[in-house]
Amino acid sequence: MSKDAILIAGPTASGKSVLALEMAQRVDGVIINTDSMQVYKVLNRLSARPQPDDLARAEHALYGFVDPSVRFSTGAWLEAVKTVLERIDLAGRIPIFVGGTGLYFKALLNGFTQAPEVPQEIIARLEAEVSTLGREERRALFQSRDPEMAALLAEPDRQRLVRALGVLEATGRSLASWQADAQDGLLGEYRLEKIVLNPGRDLLRQRIGDRFFAMLDTGAVQEVEQLAALQLDPTLPAMKAIGVREILRWKAGEISKNKAAELTITATRQYAKRQRTWFRNQMVGWDWRES
Repeated sequence: MSKDAILIAGPTASGKSVLALEMAQRVDGVIINTDSMQVYKVLNRLSARPQPDDLARAEHALYGFVDPSVRFSTGAWLEAVKTVLERIDLAGRIPIFVGGTGLYFKALLNGFTQAPEVPQEIIARLEAEVSTLGREERRALFQSRDPEMAALLAEPDRQRLVRALGVLEATGRSLASWQADAQDGLLGEYRLEKIVLNPGRDLLRQRIGDRFFAMLDTGAVQEVEQLAALQLDPTLPAMKAIGVREILRWKAGEISKNKAAELTITATRQYAKRQRTWFRNQMVGWDWRES
């Protein structure tokens, strides 16, 4: 007997969580986080995780369960998803995957092979090397060192570039080679409904701005201060969440509150643009429905 699952993707602030709640209540669904920042503890408001009222309306899984000191990977997320799907108490209920991390969706559907962990000293050295590079310089570096992976990831951000080059250096194999060994996805036996949210550009920009000021008023500053008190490695993914560095600079007196807001909102809008591009290139046009 076939089983059903719903996938809701889209850029940040596009309304994914609202839609997921509506669908979960309608079909007795379980909402499963598919966002790489919302897995971390502490980052509650700043990562726009579902809040207590939302959690009371539907069951949620894989939100805020990873310590911010951990470099949580796509492979680790897939293992966590397996555990959720195997839970006896969720039998017969519809999983609703919702988030903005395209690689999570890709791994969920197409499978994923976890490349070996890259030693921290390699990561730190590569981080320093690429930290000042612009987009064209990153692309040129990528093509010169790992043309195989560069052909698959034409617009690498710094984190993905460091990851790919680190795997190549640590293992002698391109990350593209590891990905080619991927196993089947987790949802092969499911009948899928796939939705990509794509609100208008001006509406999305407005939502991003309004949301960040709401975050400031409801605990985001305290979350950043809590993170800072942990004295974590600044290269950890949780420490790179948009807004962390900007709020820290504001609280240290380096910039004003308004400047911190401006920088964070600009960075979030740029991130949303990258997400839209990824989803448009990777999802829209085959069996995903755009909304």
